[in-house]
Amino acid sequence: MRLIVLAVALTLGLTLAPLAGEAQQQTEKVYRIGYLGNASASAQAKRVESLRAGLRDLGYMEGKNIVIEFRWAEGRLDRLTDLAAELVRLKVDVLVTAGTPGTLAAKQATTTIPIVMVGIGDAVATGVVASLARPGGNITGSTDSVPELMAKLLELLKEIMPRTRRVAVLVSPANPQRGTSTFKAMESTAGALKVELQKFETRGTSEFESAFSRMRKSRVDAVVVPSDVLFNYNVAALAELAAKKRLPSAGVKAFAEAGGLIGYGLNFPEMDRRAAYFVDKILKGVKPEDLPVQQPTKFELVVNLKTAKALGLAIPPTVLLRADQVIQ
Repeated sequence: MRLIVLAVALTLGLTLAPLAGEAQQQTEKVYRIGYLGNASASAQAKRVESLRAGLRDLGYMEGKNIVIEFRWAEGRLDRLTDLAAELVRLKVDVLVTAGTPGTLAAKQATTTIPIVMVGIGDAVATGVVASLARPGGNITGSTDSVPELMAKLLELLKEIMPRTRRVAVLVSPANPQRGTSTFKAMESTAGALKVELQKFETRGTSEFESAFSRMRKSRVDAVVVPSDVLFNYNVAALAELAAKKRLPSAGVKAFAEAGGLIGYGLNFPEMDRRAAYFVDKILKGVKPEDLPVQQPTKFELVVNLKTAKALGLAIPPTVLLRADQVIQ
């Protein structure tokens, strides 16, 4: 009799075990993550993959326990408000934003859904957070120091071309907060270097050509293309125009990789990977206001020797030795 009972119990145990496993799988929470991008999916592919890699390292897999809802502005900042509202209506568990305009649009769209910003401009100066240590509200993540980085470009141009006296600065009226803070930081450095800065506004790609033509007529010695959604999305076209007008140029890393003379900036893919840390903490119940905003500590210098040779410039060994990447 005991043998019969034991056999029945074992049979039931073997039968119910898979069912229990299936029930556990079915009840596993699937989180919905919203991603608001300023550019396009192709332009930010490396950054998105870095975020995915960071999430995988923390145990999150798409289709298993997370779903990522993407919305792309394709470089049109006027679309960000509507796209942010779409993600809010989907009731995502957390919203990841790349860039200052997208973060501001998300901030306007919701005060309750947690927002993880990635590499935006000065988060305190733009009013996104109250402070880095205690961000307050529903936003945390990482903030960059773009104004200081762009000011560093002036020092590099002066080191490469000691006779530099006038430098053009491309400005986008569509992103006034970033432009103002960047230009102010550059002015301080320019004064110390005895360099005069001259603004050249452009509201879109159709005005790029005329802006560079005006630079050429003004006889500037070089041009700085600051980090901005419009410019970052069109680095190849801008680098080509700088070469066409024979203007030594400086900008973000991608700008030098696209043909500009020098590039200096952040390792954005690494910052996107780090964003997964914030997402994980929030999904586990930590409030954004209790997660201090982080700042990057690593910056990379890119020198395009091919462009330098085309312009007849010799890059000093002191600059080449500091370069993280030299394009031959």
